[in-house]
Amino acid sequence: MSQDLIFYTNPMSRGRIVRWMLEEAGADYRTEVVAYGPEMRSPEYLAINPMGKVPAIRHGETVVSETPAICAYLAEAFPGAGLVPPVGSRGAYYRWFFFAAGPLEYALLNQSLEIELSPKRQGMAGYGTLKRVLDTLEAQIPEEGWLLGADFSAVDVYLGAQLGWAMQFGTIEPRPAFERYWARLSDRPAWRRASELDDAAMAEGRDG
Repeated sequence: MSQDLIFYTNPMSRGRIVRWMLEEAGADYRTEVVAYGPEMRSPEYLAINPMGKVPAIRHGETVVSETPAICAYLAEAFPGAGLVPPVGSRGAYYRWFFFAAGPLEYALLNQSLEIELSPKRQGMAGYGTLKRVLDTLEAQIPEEGWLLGADFSAVDVYLGAQLGWAMQFGTIEPRPAFERYWARLSDRPAWRRASELDDAAMAEGRDG
């Protein structure tokens, strides 16, 4: 797709996941770093994302916010990168994408906020317990390759980034299966390029 692509982000945000996805997709894009505070709440940016948060993208006339939605959109917008399985073979892809956007993200957030659910409330949360979520993922991640098998996909970017951050910040214990998976992910050239770009933006003081 040849439309102009603008990436709205802040290097201290989930925009790092989207940056990685853009690099994996081989997209030609322009970055707009949005500072926290008044700039993120300005009328100009609220016209892009009324929630007043990053990341977001504008691809031609299409605006997409929410990190998993952006990753899924980019996988389909740039099919040549091979980041989405063929139509008819996307069951596991959708399953684990939404698992990462639902049970995994909410379980990690509650852990970070030190919110502990009582046993009778665990069913209401939709994920049960963080341990149940992590046990489920540990059983899914293969010894080699990627979450869906031999082919790397957008779900590895979104889910893998959350696991990597959670281990980095001590939100979860570094289980061997997760460490091996993250080692493979963080060795990808696109991840390294994206990290260098965001680290450079932080060094320039462009994080708000």
